[in-house]
Amino acid sequence: MDRRCGDAGRAICEQRGLDPVGRCACIRSGMKKLAAIAVALIAFSSLTGCYRTQEGRVKAGVPMSSDTIESRYERPAVQLFEAAKATMAYNGTPTSEDVVRRTIVAKVDTRTVYIRVEELEPNVSRIFVQARKSNGKGDIYLASELDKQIALRLR
Repeated sequence: MDRRCGDAGRAICEQRGLDPVGRCACIRSGMKKLAAIAVALIAFSSLTGCYRTQEGRVKAGVPMSSDTIESRYERPAVQLFEAAKATMAYNGTPTSEDVVRRTIVAKVDTRTVYIRVEELEPNVSRIFVQARKSNGKGDIYLASELDKQIALRLR
């Protein structure tokens, strides 16, 4: 029996009927359990967490999922913001609107959509469309579809 096991380790090895050669099997089995617990904690922590909305708020959800589409247009920010408002009114229910920050929050089916418009130059603007499911995961497909509809409204 290995001396590193100690009296308690030897007792556990004898109790389990283990007869290790050169190493203590009870330490190895304990390390395997510890490694399994560590892997489970890492997997759990990557599925839970927080994400930042386009309004600048922090919400609980899955942080490592794609949820935002960014597009640039040669249009003033006011036109882009109006097109985004009309698209949200057509597809869902707008819940809040901030004219100063140029952000819109809307519910489309069971998803929450966040839109932010930024002015880069007087006639160049960009828009961020972020969509999240009710369970906190990102919905890049809805964000892409809404971005496309906003672009079509600008024509």
